[in-house]
Amino acid sequence: MNPLLRELLPTLRLDEGHVAAHLDLPPGSALPSALPVSTLACGAVAAAGLAGAALRGGERVHIDPRQVAVSFRNDQLQTLDGVGGSGFAPLSGFFEAGDGWVRTHANYPHHRARLLRALGLGDDATRDDLAAVVAAGSAGEIEDVVTAEHGIAVRVRSLAEWMAGDQAHAVATHDVLAVAPSGAAAPVPVRSRPRVLDLTRVIAGPVATRTLALLGCDVLRVDSPHLPEIEAQHLETGAGKRSTLADLHDEHARRRVHELLDAADVLVTGYRPGALAAYGLDPDALARTHPHLVCATLTAWTPSGPWGGRRGFDSIVQAATGIALLESRDDRTPGALPAQALDHATGYLLAAGVATALHRRAAEGGTWRVSAHLARTAHWLLGSGALDAPARAVDDPSPWMVATATEAGELVQSRPAFRVDDAPREFTRVGHRWGADAAEWLAP
Repeated sequence: MNPLLRELLPTLRLDEGHVAAHLDLPPGSALPSALPVSTLACGAVAAAGLAGAALRGGERVHIDPRQVAVSFRNDQLQTLDGVGGSGFAPLSGFFEAGDGWVRTHANYPHHRARLLRALGLGDDATRDDLAAVVAAGSAGEIEDVVTAEHGIAVRVRSLAEWMAGDQAHAVATHDVLAVAPSGAAAPVPVRSRPRVLDLTRVIAGPVATRTLALLGCDVLRVDSPHLPEIEAQHLETGAGKRSTLADLHDEHARRRVHELLDAADVLVTGYRPGALAAYGLDPDALARTHPHLVCATLTAWTPSGPWGGRRGFDSIVQAATGIALLESRDDRTPGALPAQALDHATGYLLAAGVATALHRRAAEGGTWRVSAHLARTAHWLLGSGALDAPARAVDDPSPWMVATATEAGELVQSRPAFRVDDAPREFTRVGHRWGADAAEWLAP
C-alpha cells in the first residue's frame, strides 16, 4: 500500500480492507525526482478520493499515476487559446547572494512592491537589478529585511541546517493531516451538496476546494476585491466553484459572510494564522458563533514556531527546508521538485480531512477542525523513507488533458487527478469568471 495513505488510515477512519475494496491504484511514477514525490502525490490524491467516496456512500476510486503527474504539473501544461502560462514572475526565483542563495516570490503585485521597497529598488527594477542587490549582500540579511517588510524571500538552507532549527522542531509537532473535535455540538446530517465557503488563494487551498466541488459540494469562493487573482491560476483551480467578492473591512460585507456561514457546513481558510481573527473568522471564534461548522485551515509553516506568522509558498518552503538543494542538478545551483507538489498534496490532504470531518460530524456530532501545512508535507517527503517506483515522465500529456470552450477562450488543462464511480468524470464550471457570482448558496 502507498506509505502515506497507510499512515493516514487512522485519521481517515478507514482500514486496509476498505482500501483494498475501494481503491484502484496501480504502481508507477511519472514525477522524476530525488525524493518520493509520486508516492506523496498519489497517496494524497488517494486519501481525498477515498474519504470523498466514503462520504458519498462508498464508491470505488480509480487513480493513474500518470494522470496524477499531469494534474500536479498543470500550471506548466495548461494553455488558453494555445498560449501557455508565464509561470513565475521575473522577480520570483533563485538569486545568488554573497554567501549562498535566496529564493524570492513576487508573483502578486503587492508582494513584488514589498520586495522592491525592502531592497531599495524602484518599481521599474529588472531581474538584473534585483540580482545585483542580492549579490552584494548576505542571504540571511536579504531574508530578514524582506521579511520585515512583509515581503517573501528565504535563504536557501540544507536539510541538516533546516532540521536543526527551531521552526523545523515546531513543524514536527504537527500531524501531516489533523482531524479533531474541538467542542460539543449536535450531529448534523450530510447534505446531498455540503456547502463549503472558500477563503483561500493561490494553489493549495483552491486545490482542496476544487476537489470538494468535484466530490459534489457547493463551493463558494470569497475574495477581496482589492486582491485580484492571477487569471491562469484561477482558471486552473477555480473549476466547479462559484466566485464572489467581499471586502471584509466593510461591515455589511462582513455581516453577509457570517450569514453565509450560518447556512454553511465547512469553512476553508488559507491565510496566515490570526489574519482573519479581526473579522471573527478564526477557528476559536467560529467554534463559539458557528459550532456546526467544520473549520479547515491551511498554512505554510504551521501556526507554531518562530515562523508561524510568516507568509510562504510552495517554492519558498522547498528552498527553506532543504528540498531545493537536494534537487540540485549540479550540487551547487538550487533546483526544484518537478511540480509544486507541496501545494497540490497539501490541498488533497485538506480535502480528505474535510470529507472525514463531515462524516464524523454526522455520526458523532461535535465541532470539527481540520488542518494541514506545506512545511509538514515537506517533512513527510523528506523523512518518510519511501521510495518511488522508477519514474518515467509523461512525454505527451494530451491523453490526460481536456479542452473546454470557456468565456475566456479555449482552455486546455488536466483532467481530475482521480475518478470516482458514479461521479462526474470531468470538472464542471471550467473557466468561470473570477468574482462573477452573488454571495449566496445554491438552492437545495
